[in-house]
Amino acid sequence: MPHDNASGVLFDVDGTLVDTTYLHTVSWWEALRQTGRPVPMATIHRAIGMGSDKLLDHLLGAERDHDVDSRLREAHDTLYGEYWERLEPLPRAADLLRACADRGLRVVLATSAAEHEVGALRRALAADDVIDTVTSSADAQESKPAPDILVAALDQAGLDATRAVFVGDSVWDVAAAGRLGVPCVGLTCGGTSRGELAGAGAVAVYDDPAALLDGLADSPLAVPR
Repeated sequence: MPHDNASGVLFDVDGTLVDTTYLHTVSWWEALRQTGRPVPMATIHRAIGMGSDKLLDHLLGAERDHDVDSRLREAHDTLYGEYWERLEPLPRAADLLRACADRGLRVVLATSAAEHEVGALRRALAADDVIDTVTSSADAQESKPAPDILVAALDQAGLDATRAVFVGDSVWDVAAAGRLGVPCVGLTCGGTSRGELAGAGAVAVYDDPAALLDGLADSPLAVPR
């Protein structure tokens, strides 16, 4: 899609707009436990936001036996799938998306969730009427902190990186945006601290979507570059 002078906001979804970070943590913890590879939940939590390939490298080491990787992913997907009908949006997430759209910003869900998960996330948000574009893991060769999913989101939405802001909840989100020179606004609702997000390079940090909405007029989202 050709770029024009439009401005937009790219949103991570898991842990940023929908309250799933700890569900993923517990699901990975149980999947690892079932295969005799126990990892503390606190360690797993800090890796959430990476794609499963990098997450497993991070938790188990790149030199591990990879034969069990598909079994681990399947176990995680099965365990996490049990929560799909109970997913909850984070405070005022849909209102934030609508407020951005009302300001003339293109609203993009730049998620690297698997395609079969994206539908559950969108149902939880209930804001399809203002969402311009949605990505999935199928759109990226390499997962975060690589910027592939953001590149795909920008391209599909017809946005230039110089006229976009990314909103995410993990240091991996901040790192991915930084590789494209896209400013990243951090939210602590995924369980990563204000200091960690700011230290990773977030240009501003808020508690959750509701806090960002309350401060929207003075936030990086309000001033297209």
